[in-house]
Amino acid sequence: MTHTITLIPGDGIGPEVANATRRVVEASGVKVEWEVHNAGADVVEKTGTVLPDSVLESIRRNKVALKGPITTPIGKGFRSVNVTLRQELDLYANVRPIKSLPGIEPRFEGTDLVIVRENTEDLYAGLELMIMPGVAQSIKLITARSCTRICEYAFDYATRLDRKRVSVVHKANIMKLSDGLLLECFRQVAEKYPRIEPAEVIVDACAMQMVRNANKLDVIVTENLYGDILSDLGAGLVGGLGIVPGSNIGKVNAVFEAVHGSAPDIAGKGVANPTALVQSAVMMLHHLGEGDAAFRIERGLLALFAKGEKKTPDLGGSSSTDEFTDALCKMVA
Repeated sequence: MTHTITLIPGDGIGPEVANATRRVVEASGVKVEWEVHNAGADVVEKTGTVLPDSVLESIRRNKVALKGPITTPIGKGFRSVNVTLRQELDLYANVRPIKSLPGIEPRFEGTDLVIVRENTEDLYAGLELMIMPGVAQSIKLITARSCTRICEYAFDYATRLDRKRVSVVHKANIMKLSDGLLLECFRQVAEKYPRIEPAEVIVDACAMQMVRNANKLDVIVTENLYGDILSDLGAGLVGGLGIVPGSNIGKVNAVFEAVHGSAPDIAGKGVANPTALVQSAVMMLHHLGEGDAAFRIERGLLALFAKGEKKTPDLGGSSSTDEFTDALCKMVA
């Protein structure tokens, strides 16, 4: 079977890690036709928008996309492409496995947890206004529909992967209505999954728990902002954003992405680490039913890191992107 997949290379180091990931996927034997579409700062001058309609149309047609990092300006400029994609395609579940890799010195050995983050609302709904000069307001939007479906996704995920616990992370002691609604929905959903242990954790206590015994949390389900922050904290536990995968899942469409930035300071130097996007591609292959190929890439990646011979500079090595990719392709083929 040949899969048609939308590929969004991104900007900065995006095209480099996207090309490396294409090579690894092709080395696994999976037949793929890549529909390449650009988005981000580099296409504004040509199209007048950072997210051309052709990108959305391609994803809706193919139902799956692989996306490299895209720069988002801070405090000004265009709206985040990532947020827009998630809202336009209703990619309501952001899933980030946080797992230690061999040969990389993590903060804690054996870290293995998953963060399931609601992806479409909360403060990231972008509902902001200036009430008066010097006074800005952001509206935190929380709905029962979104809370229920993200909790259902987390419990379904835990069931499929034989996880034991789902921990809802909240701040309902302060935000009694909005975060209280999440807690209410979580408790209702938990009753349908008697084999999974439910746990309730306040977000600041969760941050402390993650640096003491992260695995106790097992599967975290939480709102958009908390999930964004905790996902980066989790990445720091296992070696950084350069090795952590991510996926954005909806009822129909799915976008798999590297969660790190576009690193313009090293773009074009041939030293970018493609591990995060490769691991995201592994998640994509599982999603497409290509489990054998996904496992081959996983085993190859683990073996390569265990040898410790082809690390890119961000991991303390001196290998180029191509040298790392060449070695991984040999492990996978």
